[in-house]
Amino acid sequence: MLDLTHRLQSALGSVYRIERELGGGGMSRVFLAEEVRLSRQVVVKVLPPELAAGVSADRFEREIQLAAKLQHPHIVPLLTAAARGDLLYYVMPHIACATCAMLSPTPTGMGSCIAM
Repeated sequence: MLDLTHRLQSALGSVYRIERELGGGGMSRVFLAEEVRLSRQVVVKVLPPELAAGVSADRFEREIQLAAKLQHPHIVPLLTAAARGDLLYYVMPHIACATCAMLSPTPTGMGSCIAM
């Protein structure tokens, strides 16, 4: 079986080209990709197939629906969402920014972020 990166790339087709994985957490993994036609970087958040059954898929779908309704200058908008086979994902613009660790002189990297 193909790993998640290859499976996601197959699901995205030629519209997006995955560059690398940015990270993951509780129920999803996040990839940096290029929207080929527009030559812009985007983020693809995907629910791995092993979590797609049951409650996780329902929660992820609610997250998509909620994110699509949010409109605020400090919230990154949802560009699109789809389900391809057993992959559920959504796409957002990539916002290049510093991390908390880069901004803070403290060992945990949280001092400056909290002070902001």
